[in-house]
Amino acid sequence: MNHTLLRPSPPRPSHDAQFRSDLPRWRQLVTADWLARLLAGERLQAVPAGPWCLFEVGSGAPVEFLRAHIPGAAYLNTEQLERGPYWNKLPDAELLSLLLSLGIRHDSTVILYGRNSCAAARAAHLLLYAGVSDVRLLDGGYAAWQRRAGPTAAGAPIRYPPQADFGRKFPACPQYLSDLARVQAVVRQPSLAKLVSIRSWDEHIGLCSGYSYIEAKGDIPGARWGRAGSSCDVNSMSAYQHADGTLLPAAEIRRFWAEAGVSADSPSIFYCGTGWRASLAFFYAWLMGYKQISVFDGGWLEWSSQGSTDSVLDASPWSAPTKQADAPCDTP
Repeated sequence: MNHTLLRPSPPRPSHDAQFRSDLPRWRQLVTADWLARLLAGERLQAVPAGPWCLFEVGSGAPVEFLRAHIPGAAYLNTEQLERGPYWNKLPDAELLSLLLSLGIRHDSTVILYGRNSCAAARAAHLLLYAGVSDVRLLDGGYAAWQRRAGPTAAGAPIRYPPQADFGRKFPACPQYLSDLARVQAVVRQPSLAKLVSIRSWDEHIGLCSGYSYIEAKGDIPGARWGRAGSSCDVNSMSAYQHADGTLLPAAEIRRFWAEAGVSADSPSIFYCGTGWRASLAFFYAWLMGYKQISVFDGGWLEWSSQGSTDSVLDASPWSAPTKQADAPCDTP
């Protein structure tokens, strides 16, 4: 059954939820408390100006979603957004068609959450690439909602009415995506941009690939180590997050990026294995006001499939971890 887009209910007096003071784009990272109050129709800071929609983002069939999800949420499967063999985004025409079928225009407010924050960030990055003007991410994802003891619903996701047109040029922000040719150009001429590897240290120096379906080990020549999480765990972004999955202070992330030679005023291309972790790093950089940023969504999978498997076991001083690295993992 189709449902209309959620709209703010008549406001009722309430205290404003807390937003991050260290993020220039503070409105785009919301708390579970803010979302609960929005759903309740309370008066609060940064309420969407018009219609808004809520999506849980996951990979594959919505098995867990059907058991319990945030009330009023639709479901977005990342397999709708990307395609093998490298799990790059859909061609633009297909991505546009998908967004319209989901009820998303350029002027929609889209609030995303996931049980895996990287999945939600993958969708957020592609919405920004498309040109959606108000994309928001629930800090800490579904786990944050559970910690708040927020209400849940069971059953099928709602469906928003499809849109006839996007309302602006598509994609509006193509600079947010870098392809293989761009990365190859940067390898040949490093002054063009910084390649930032959002992978574990063991992946970066070639001790493991991190993926059962990627045989090659190593990293792209000249890449700066932008960190990720636990050794060879492709779902971990613990370098960026507290133990509860919420974002670390922006100053901490800026510090270790600066140690890698990555700054807010230099072009940076984030990548990982196939795009998810890089999308989360991109979104955090975007929140922090970094401007010349993009994602190479083909990542190590596409690069290594082109026959180049250079390892960086002789890592440069700016890449070395400041504390003892996690123990090497076994090859999957």
